[in-house]
Amino acid sequence: MNKIVHIKDVAITAVMAIGLLAASSAMAGKPGMEKCMGIAKKGMNDCGTSKHACAGQASVDSDAEEWVYVPVGVCEKIVGGKVKPAKAATTTPAPDKKKDK
Repeated sequence: MNKIVHIKDVAITAVMAIGLLAASSAMAGKPGMEKCMGIAKKGMNDCGTSKHACAGQASVDSDAEEWVYVPVGVCEKIVGGKVKPAKAATTTPAPDKKKDK
């Protein structure tokens, strides 16, 4: 019986891991897509905002902070749509290559 319980635990863990992998890949942007803010319908947003942490939790239509993925170039054609700017990468400045003479 102990062996059956162990197999069941392993199976449940594997299913949960697959679910987490699928969820994380769904959240990551796909090539050729961009985040479009201000057009999401209530409950149809693709990810969290400062108001909540999960997809599908938009409380009103067309909230300026809520966004959905759309093909690149489409957002600018939708009334009220605004492309969400990408987060700026934090980099350290390159060392100065000038030599004092």
